[in-house]
Order: sequence, then C-alpha cells, then structure tokens
Amino acid sequence: MIIMRERILKKLMLLIFLCIGISLLTSCSPKVGSEKWCKQMEQKPKGDWTASEASDYAKHCLLR
Repeated sequence: MIIMRERILKKLMLLIFLCIGISLLTSCSPKVGSEKWCKQMEQKPKGDWTASEASDYAKHCLLR
C-alpha cells in the first residue's frame, strides 16, 4: 500500500515539474513593439494577425 502511494506521488511530482517547465518555456515572448517582435510579426502570415496585433505593428514598426 505504501509503495503504491510513493509511485503515485512520484508521478504527480513529475507531472507538476513538467507543467511548470512547459509554462516557463512558452511564456517567453518578445515585448510588443520591440525589434524582435516586429521581425516575428513580419514572418507571421498577415491573415493570422489579430486587429490588435495589426494596430500595434503599424504603431511600433511602421511609424517609428
């Protein structure tokens, strides 16, 4: 019984660490208006842009 609890606890801890790792890796995006963000937007298909992204791109990348 104790061995089963330890296995479950180990699997749960592994799952928690994986979730934390994935969230840390995916949360790193460039700041809106930065040069890196502008280059990233240039590579993104224009049809996939939101209205907010298009507005930010015009303000920060075109009208510098």
